[in-house]
Amino acid sequence: MVTQTDNLNVQATDESTTPRALVCDFRPGLEGVPAVQSSISYVDGKAGILEYRGIPIEELATRSTFLETSFLLIWGYLPTEAELAEFQHDIQFHRRLKFRIRDMMKCFPESGHPMDALQASAAALGLFYSRRALLDPSYIRAAVIRLLAKIPTMTAAFQMIRKGNDPIQPRDDLDYAANFLYMLSEREPDPLAARVFDTCLTLHAEHTINASTFSALVTASTMTDPYAVVASAVGTLAGPLHGGANEEVIEMLEAIGSVEAVEGFVDRAIAEKSRIMGFGHRVYKVKDPRATILQQLAEQLFDSLGHDRHYDIALELERVVADRLGHKGIYPNVDFYSGLVYRRLGIPTDLFTPVFAIARVSGWLAHWREQLAANRIFRPTQLYGGEHGVHYVPIDERGPVQLAP
Repeated sequence: MVTQTDNLNVQATDESTTPRALVCDFRPGLEGVPAVQSSISYVDGKAGILEYRGIPIEELATRSTFLETSFLLIWGYLPTEAELAEFQHDIQFHRRLKFRIRDMMKCFPESGHPMDALQASAAALGLFYSRRALLDPSYIRAAVIRLLAKIPTMTAAFQMIRKGNDPIQPRDDLDYAANFLYMLSEREPDPLAARVFDTCLTLHAEHTINASTFSALVTASTMTDPYAVVASAVGTLAGPLHGGANEEVIEMLEAIGSVEAVEGFVDRAIAEKSRIMGFGHRVYKVKDPRATILQQLAEQLFDSLGHDRHYDIALELERVVADRLGHKGIYPNVDFYSGLVYRRLGIPTDLFTPVFAIARVSGWLAHWREQLAANRIFRPTQLYGGEHGVHYVPIDERGPVQLAP
C-alpha cells in the first residue's frame, strides 16, 4: 500500500490496513515539509523577495509603520485612516500593566534572562484576560490589542526592575516605537532613532513558518487562549538557534576586534568549520532583503548619532565572507546588522531577542487568527526505532546499564 502525503513517500511494511511500522523519507526538523497553507507572507530565497500580504517588504519599510503593518498582517488588508487611528488609540489605552503583574515581575531573579521573564509574563496575561471565546470577534480583537500593547511594556518593565527601579509608565503622547525607547531610559528618543526602531519592528514582524511561528500554530491548534500561544512562541524564540543570533554577532565583532583581523578570522572559521554568526539562512541564498534595509538604517543612525567602529568590521566581514563563501549562497541575514542598530539605539544586548519578540507578536497573532478559520489539531506521526517484545526484569535481577555517550 503506497500513499503520497505532502511529497513524502509513505509505505506500509505489510499489506494490513494498520501497519506495524512505516518506511518514509524522514526529514529531521520537518525541513521543507509543508505544514500549513497561508496567505500571510511569502519568501523567495533565491531572488531575495519577502512580501507581507503580497506587499514587498521594501515598500512597507519605507512607507508604512509597524502598527499599520501589524494591522495588515493580522486582518489581511491595509486599514483606512479611521481604522488605523482607532487601532493605535486602543493599543495606547491598553499599554499599562495590572499591578499584580508588576509585583510578580519584581519577584523574578535579577539574573534571569529577559526572554524567560517575558515568557512568564505573557503567560500570566491569560490569568487576567483569558476566556477562550475563540468564536467571538470582539474577544479576538481585544486579545490582539492587549498583546501588542503590553508585550513592550513588560519587556521594558523587567529591564527597569532588574536594575532595582520601578517600571517607567508608558506615555500616551508617544507612538509605539518611541514609547518603548522612552520606557527603557525615561528619555524621549531622537525622532530618527524612533523611526529607525519602528522600521526594525516592521522588518521582524513576520517570516512564514519559522520555529516560533510553528510553535504558536501547534499551541493554537489545541484551541487554547492566545496568551498561551504567544507564551509558547516566546519560549521557542528564546533558543540560541532561533532568536539569539544578533547577540552573538555583537560578541563576534567584539572578539574580532579590528578590520585587519577579519580575513584571518574568516579563514580560521572555514578551516575549523565553525559558524560565522549572522551569515547564511535556511531560505535565502542571496543577501537577506531585511539585512540590506537594516544596513541602510545603521548608516543613517551612525551619520546622526555617531559612528560605531564595529560597523567597519562588519562591512569587511561581509566582503570577505562573500569572497570566500558567496558561491555557496552564504550572505548576511537579518541578524547581522540588527544588533549594531539596536546597540546604537541604547538597547542592552540581552534585550535584542525580546525586541524580536515584540515585533514578531504581530506575525504570531496573524497565524493564530488564520489557524482559527480552519483549525485542525497538529498530530504528526513518528518513525519508531526502538525494540519490540522486551520483557520486564525484576529490580533485584538488574545489572548496571552502559549508556551510549
